[in-house]
Amino acid sequence: MATQTVGTSTTYQNVKFEREGTLAVVTLNRPSRRNALSLDLMYELTDCLTAIGRDHEIHAVILAAAGTVFCSGHDLGEMVGKNINDYRHIYDTCTDLMTKIQSIPQPVIAEVRGTATAAGCQLVATCDLAVASDKAAFATPGVKLGLFCTTPMVALSRAIGRKRALQMLLTGEMIPAATAAEWGLVNLVVPADALTQETRKLAQKVAAASTLTLALGKQAFYTQIDLDQPKAYAYAKEVMSMNSLAMDAQEGMTAFLAKRPACWVGR
Repeated sequence: MATQTVGTSTTYQNVKFEREGTLAVVTLNRPSRRNALSLDLMYELTDCLTAIGRDHEIHAVILAAAGTVFCSGHDLGEMVGKNINDYRHIYDTCTDLMTKIQSIPQPVIAEVRGTATAAGCQLVATCDLAVASDKAAFATPGVKLGLFCTTPMVALSRAIGRKRALQMLLTGEMIPAATAAEWGLVNLVVPADALTQETRKLAQKVAAASTLTLALGKQAFYTQIDLDQPKAYAYAKEVMSMNSLAMDAQEGMTAFLAKRPACWVGR
């Protein structure tokens, strides 16, 4: 099968796509609107991620944001005075985006420089990994607006657990980056001036693995996570058996035994 690639000429109005070797850097690019998730931004981001998912030359994805705010959640300018079908369409589109992040084969790493609130916090919780500036902060403040953060709750509760998620959801209070790391919402907290460097360092570590292995592992993780333990083991042992037959698995084991670097082929 021929490799499909994301063209560098692809032009979006609300997101920016760049290639850095085997990494894709996708930047939310509505800083004047605090990178709010308008319908157009969500359409573009989903389209961009879909194209990335088909590009076998991209090994990992960094999701960054322009300006001082990572993402302020849904665009409230699009949320007032709508009918039920309009609201369903907004949340369907957002759910499609979150599902896309976890369904593409490449790991997606959030690079969080500023605040991430409501659906912006959901975005961070949904990404496979997250690196935050020590100036970053997180909240699900919908309760203060009379609009409970119900869809952000899905990703948030799975990332940090019931009691901590409910504390954020019921109070709407902001938590600092250090607390987000302690609770498991982000993986690393680094100085603001080192955020780009540290995010890329993590991304490069991830991207060094076999793309086949990364894709199998990511899919398997999200499939087994909500299964009971016997079903999870039944599924996982079959996936690992099939993985063992792959050329990259055979190469990796052989290279380890021979004490030499592995040469991945993505099969």
